[in-house]
Amino acid sequence: MSGHIDVKPRHPNGPTVIVVMGVSGSGKSTVASLVAERLGWPFVDGDDLHSPDHVAKMHAGLALDEHDREPWLAKVGAWIDAQLDAGQNGVIVCSALRRSYRDHLRRGRAAVRIVYLEGERGLIRSRLEARRGHFMPSKLLDSQFAALDVPERDEDPITVGIADSPDDIAATITARLGFREGAPA
Repeated sequence: MSGHIDVKPRHPNGPTVIVVMGVSGSGKSTVASLVAERLGWPFVDGDDLHSPDHVAKMHAGLALDEHDREPWLAKVGAWIDAQLDAGQNGVIVCSALRRSYRDHLRRGRAAVRIVYLEGERGLIRSRLEARRGHFMPSKLLDSQFAALDVPERDEDPITVGIADSPDDIAATITARLGFREGAPA
């Protein structure tokens, strides 16, 4: 799905919310928390906004459907709006695999920047298989890649590979976004 989205030009002195996206196991939560720490900005993991029913569904190895994702995306959007309405920057994790999800999060919010963590399926699978205590099983990885619409140029994404250390990835993101570390929230 491509096309134009209604996004106003960014105001250089206004707040920014960074949405770190990618498939499960790409390091979104780890990297996003490091970016937020480097910048001194508030951080929320979008996984924490899933309902208990949806977490149980994924834990059982069932992928969420479009109906399941609607209230979750609304919660992510509400957090973004709260940050922007308060004049505050922020960093949030949201898989945002489909273009339509990213369009929903960006529509009318010029201050939203998409950061896509891109990685090779084998590397991500090995990470998922080594991860303990997370609700997303590795057997859902194929459904994640099937749902993924790689961000397109018109979305102005920051695309970063995941082969480096989380600290190096966070430093790359911060530099590519042009933000000064320790900038006020």
